[in-house]
Amino acid sequence: MGALFAGAAPASAHAALIGSDPAQGTVVDKAPTQVTLTFSENVALSDGSLRVLDPQGQRVDTGKPSNLSGTMYGVRVRAGLPKGTYTVTYQVVSADSHPVSGAFTFSVGAPSATTVSASGPAAGGGVVGWLYGLGRYVSYAGFIVLVGGAAFVLACWQRGAGVRAVQRLVVSGWVALTSATLALLLLRGSYTGSGRVADIFEVSLAGQVLQTKAGAALVSRLLLLAAGALFIAVLFGAYVRRDTGAEAAAGEDADGEGADGEGADGEDGSSFEDAAAQDAEKRDLTFGLALGGAVVAAGLAATWAMAEHASTGIQTGLSMPVDVLHLLAVACWLGGLTTLLVVLYRAPSFEAAAVRRFSRLAFGSVVALTATGVYQAWRQLGSWSALTGTSYGQLLLVKVALVAVLVGIAWISRRWTARLADGPAAAVVTEGSAGKQRTTETKRATVAAKASAKGSVKASAKAPGKGSVKASAEGSARGNVPDPERAAQLARQQAAVAAAQAKRAREADPVRSALRRSVLAEAGVAIVLLAVTTALTTTEPGRTEEAAKAATASASQRSGPLSLKVPFDTGGQEGKGTVEVTLDPARVGGNEMHVYVVRPNGKAFDVPEVKVAFTLESKAIGPLPVVPDRIATGHWSARGVQIPMAGDWKIAVTVRTSDIDQATVTENAKIG
Repeated sequence: MGALFAGAAPASAHAALIGSDPAQGTVVDKAPTQVTLTFSENVALSDGSLRVLDPQGQRVDTGKPSNLSGTMYGVRVRAGLPKGTYTVTYQVVSADSHPVSGAFTFSVGAPSATTVSASGPAAGGGVVGWLYGLGRYVSYAGFIVLVGGAAFVLACWQRGAGVRAVQRLVVSGWVALTSATLALLLLRGSYTGSGRVADIFEVSLAGQVLQTKAGAALVSRLLLLAAGALFIAVLFGAYVRRDTGAEAAAGEDADGEGADGEGADGEDGSSFEDAAAQDAEKRDLTFGLALGGAVVAAGLAATWAMAEHASTGIQTGLSMPVDVLHLLAVACWLGGLTTLLVVLYRAPSFEAAAVRRFSRLAFGSVVALTATGVYQAWRQLGSWSALTGTSYGQLLLVKVALVAVLVGIAWISRRWTARLADGPAAAVVTEGSAGKQRTTETKRATVAAKASAKGSVKASAKAPGKGSVKASAEGSARGNVPDPERAAQLARQQAAVAAAQAKRAREADPVRSALRRSVLAEAGVAIVLLAVTTALTTTEPGRTEEAAKAATASASQRSGPLSLKVPFDTGGQEGKGTVEVTLDPARVGGNEMHVYVVRPNGKAFDVPEVKVAFTLESKAIGPLPVVPDRIATGHWSARGVQIPMAGDWKIAVTVRTSDIDQATVTENAKIG
């Protein structure tokens, strides 16, 4: 981690305003023809993204905002703006899909009172913002339960596919993720725009959302969820039938010969062949489900990576697959943990081996989480100071603390898991064995009943006539023919008694109870951890926050105009004097330049010509010539002097005092 942070370079994820023209809080002599804003990264604009309001709150901007160059955006304003204070509001969408908004003021001539709030629009706030945040939380939770539950079944406990509680959990994850994705798609237009509840169902906004990167990610997620529905249908349908069929074949094989003993050898060999074929089919189906499920899960995780923090900033080609791996590890760990909790509380029985297999899966997930988390932390923070000095870094510290607590509780759970193979755990395994034994006994009873029925039919065939009818009537009178309603009632009573006995056995097992409590504690911490993680995805990363602070500090240091005074001597009569060049605000973008020429005694005097040139030698830019206009005696001015890049610029001023006498003086100055 130390090596990673030591080599940190500036980058960004959330867009931040790092400059404007006119600058925030400045007073300009002449009204600008356009207002420009420079962000830390590219942003998406709409028709009302940039607005300029006069002191009465009326819009004075004209036309649509546009991208001028790189990360600089601008909007034109009406010519001849009167004196007063103007408010610029902006609401854009950064490259990581999060809305960014704000406002600042500038004045023409002199400051004045204004009725416009300087806070600007609240992007992503209000009821719509709260609903959007809830939708994000539910979508993450649904993804974790869906992927983690399926992974638990396939990798740890394949018999769990037939457990109703596990089926309901995984299906609930799919329903939650699908519902949340549809809700986010509807909310997106209002969330990044007006923020009004009435705009949630606006068709035009929905059409605009589908053309954005975030909209494409949500639509892709819905298509993948359709494939996920097919996966669930196979997992809890054909897969369970294969498992039941294999067990039935094995049970018939274990029961041995038929009731009448005829054809025992042939039937026994056939059952062995059927069981082997069904086992092979189940293995193939398991492999296919694992492969298809992994593809769908990775695709779902990629819908977050392609539209959020991982898709912007530095090393996006590496950060996006790392983010996918991070999300999959989270799902396998926390989703599997949730499934294990449901199994411990709701399943009639479970296998100790399944818990041990999940313990290994969880350990591998934690290792993957640690590796990918360290990389993402370095990428989003970039320095140790951002870890404690930014909101993102502070939330990340909270997340690390929660993960540490979660790992500590998981270590306790692993200790109880290790004891499942010892004496007290026998109840856990025995419960499952008892169920299997009861199933075998039921099958044997069924076979016996069939054999009895077969024998009765044979006896009836051998001795037909009045005796048979009479015996049947006598048997019915004595109650030998069972009542179906009474049989069903007895079956329900026996099932209730068996369920109560199983519950008492689960409660009485100290190992299972202790494991259940520790897993419940893990799940409680995981819920809080998921909330912090969701908040992290909507928080401005530390790199961007620190870059914005640095830009603000740099702007405050350049609050005054740049002023250079350089003596000159053309060699002719009255060829000596001093030239003063001022540049306001002396930064990247448009600037206002004034040139003053004075005699050695300090009095202004006119010269035939004054020219200025700017050169950035480190980047081989320039010279950029500027010919100012004469304003008054000894005073020349030029507006809209463009400085394309920050750096140490060489400013060359040429003063001509006669037709043949001129001199060029140079001075270096830091601009931008």
